[in-house]
Amino acid sequence: MGPCPLALLLAALLLAACGGGDEGSRDTAAKRTPPALGGPAQDQEGGDEPRTTPTATPAAALSFPALATKNTTRVDGADPIRTAAGVALAVFPSRSAATRPSAVSLVDASDWRAAVSAAQLMSRPLRAPVLLSEDGEVPAATQAALERLRPTGARRAGRAALLRVGRAPDVDGLRGRVLPGIGYAEQARQIDRLHTAASGGRPTPAVLVAPAGRPDLAMAAAGYAAKTGTPVLWSRGKQVPAATVAAIRTRSRPRIYLLGPESAIPATVERRLARLGPVRRVPGRSGVALSVAFARYRNAGFGWNATDPGHGFVFASMTQPAVAAAAAPLSASGTYGPLLLLSDGTRLDREVEGYLLDVQPGYDSDPVRGVYNHGWVMGDASAISVDVQARIDALLEIQPVDPEASP
Repeated sequence: MGPCPLALLLAALLLAACGGGDEGSRDTAAKRTPPALGGPAQDQEGGDEPRTTPTATPAAALSFPALATKNTTRVDGADPIRTAAGVALAVFPSRSAATRPSAVSLVDASDWRAAVSAAQLMSRPLRAPVLLSEDGEVPAATQAALERLRPTGARRAGRAALLRVGRAPDVDGLRGRVLPGIGYAEQARQIDRLHTAASGGRPTPAVLVAPAGRPDLAMAAAGYAAKTGTPVLWSRGKQVPAATVAAIRTRSRPRIYLLGPESAIPATVERRLARLGPVRRVPGRSGVALSVAFARYRNAGFGWNATDPGHGFVFASMTQPAVAAAAAPLSASGTYGPLLLLSDGTRLDREVEGYLLDVQPGYDSDPVRGVYNHGWVMGDASAISVDVQARIDALLEIQPVDPEASP
């Protein structure tokens, strides 16, 4: 199936129909006139015959449950570029000056490491969502998003509206600022320099170090960087790039958090970094396990510490590393919450299912007095299936603590 046109994708984020479900239902819907929401209901027994008028269309044409369920919302992007555009417009609806971003960052979609580091710029004070370019060009989805977002210019970034990282191109009509540097480690340092300068010269008290060769272990860092401004720096095998050391040295013995086991970031790296500040590891041998461990993690005020009900969550397949950066603004706004990874999107991994059961909301007598969880699902049904989305929805649902309780 070809990608959903951007105009429909963006409309979907405002709860208009964009398509959804499996390929068969979308192909069927594409051949019919899109229905108005709230149109005549259909028989649940199957078949296309309406209960009321002969012009009604099947419920599948409404794009539910793929577009949204009672506890989930899907950003139905066919790839990270379209997903980033959709997320940016969900976070910044851009219907007035007050709902526009001051700036956006632009990173090449193939530079997933630089994109993950650029999520830091979504934190305060810049609040710049990540958009993606491709091979030195601005894709149609990104261009359309920029035309809708119309960033106003960030005073703390020299009035720049476009923060260009790495190979990202210029965009006509937007005042740009280039973040120089060759290679992801240096680009991460330059991103951190800009964030620190915009924050009044006050660097963060902690840094994240991710393994450059393990995208699955690095992805979970993007959402936390967007929420807190903590930089995502890089190790490379048994080496610590000079740019990473330089970024850490701008702080006075910061707390250094390593993402992953010694097989990803060796003990030699840990010992070298320990000269610069106290080092801790966020555990997890796989991206899925680490994303859950990071969601639970807390140390000296660092970490999500999401160990009770009442949170937002972002779900993504670890097969698309750049999606972590695309989704990061959702971790830094709205229901604020960690990124949880799925191994391939066709099943809900045991670690994620167990975690969601642990933090599932409950109520004693009246659910109106309870707290709620919500999930954002990244990508179309080829990234995370509708069956998996439905299971996530069930695990996010508030449940009676007393089996005899009723609303």
